[in-house]
Amino acid sequence: MTQTRFTVKELPYAYDALAPQVSEETLRYHHDKHYAGYVDKLNELVVDTPWAGQPLEDIILSADGPIYNNAAQAWNHEFFFAELSPEPQREPSGALAEAIARDFGSADALRTQMNKAAVGLFGSGWVWLVADKAGKLSVVSLPNAGNPLVQGLTPLLCLDVWEHAYYIDYRNRRADAVAALWDRVDWKTVGERYDRK
Repeated sequence: MTQTRFTVKELPYAYDALAPQVSEETLRYHHDKHYAGYVDKLNELVVDTPWAGQPLEDIILSADGPIYNNAAQAWNHEFFFAELSPEPQREPSGALAEAIARDFGSADALRTQMNKAAVGLFGSGWVWLVADKAGKLSVVSLPNAGNPLVQGLTPLLCLDVWEHAYYIDYRNRRADAVAALWDRVDWKTVGERYDRK
């Protein structure tokens, strides 16, 4: 029997630190119930499988079905929580800012495109800012547990548009939830991801 390998990463801030954009109640459910549930289920599913000893990214790239879904959701949530901050850098800078200006025209234009994609994504899923191997940026909408690593793209930023990410605070107002989230996105973290790509 393989031991539990994946653990729930603690938030890098207090549960109430993102309020009012994301309430403490939402964050407790989102982190402690939904994200933790994916991690627990993944640990259960990989026992005695070829994925039992693999890193999370390798599982995402090679698995399908429930193992892929839980691995990708665990990864997606860790990535999402890490890009938010109580005291974020409010605008992109450095190489990332240059790339955004080149590929979208401005940070505002990028936000508008991601908002539109988030509102337009049918059902649950994720909207990603990604870089290809040449460093060109684009916005990708993926349903359910979709992760751009599978497409050979480097994720830089994501918007979680599963209802559990916003329904307590915003009910069915997905557009308002997404718009508010930008006040908590830390462009310093996103820029560091771009620099590492």
